[in-house]
Amino acid sequence: MATIVHGFDWPDRFVVGTVGSPGARTFYLQAKAGRELVSVAVEKEQSAVLADRLDEVLDELMAEDGNPFSIPASAPDGLADHEPLDQPVEEQFRVGAMGLGWDPSTAQIVIEAFPGLDVEAAADAEGVGEVDPPEALVVRIPVGSARAFAQRTREVVSAGRPTCPICEVPMDSPDDHVCELPDEFR
Repeated sequence: MATIVHGFDWPDRFVVGTVGSPGARTFYLQAKAGRELVSVAVEKEQSAVLADRLDEVLDELMAEDGNPFSIPASAPDGLADHEPLDQPVEEQFRVGAMGLGWDPSTAQIVIEAFPGLDVEAAADAEGVGEVDPPEALVVRIPVGSARAFAQRTREVVSAGRPTCPICEVPMDSPDDHVCELPDEFR
């Protein structure tokens, strides 16, 4: 079966956002172009790693002699997006793997998200060793938008429950949190 690709080239909007309250949030990657809206569920950690990796790739490109792709050091003014996710948020799939690339011909960052696969079940059904994912989200964004995406993603990730400065475990409320000092602090 051929992979269904939800492709967005320079989308109107591409963000990480959440549904739910801190401690019970579901994270989504959401792309929108015109009336087309695709939301895929991601883990908080996947979101954080994506933001970090994006900035690493952009920093490497910026460090090239003469910065030939005009990579900004930070998110350009006017590209910040602090709005909630567009509605309705309907999960297309849950992300199992992601890819990050660079297209020098268009000076765009390419982000790919694929659903988690039960490889054994899919291989049994197909009768082959390699299995194509049933669908994928592929988003191509310019470098300034990529910086703004990474910045927003870090803000969304850090907006959850505060963590204990001693044990680094999320605290639901100061009254309920009890931890022991690590051995190196006793």
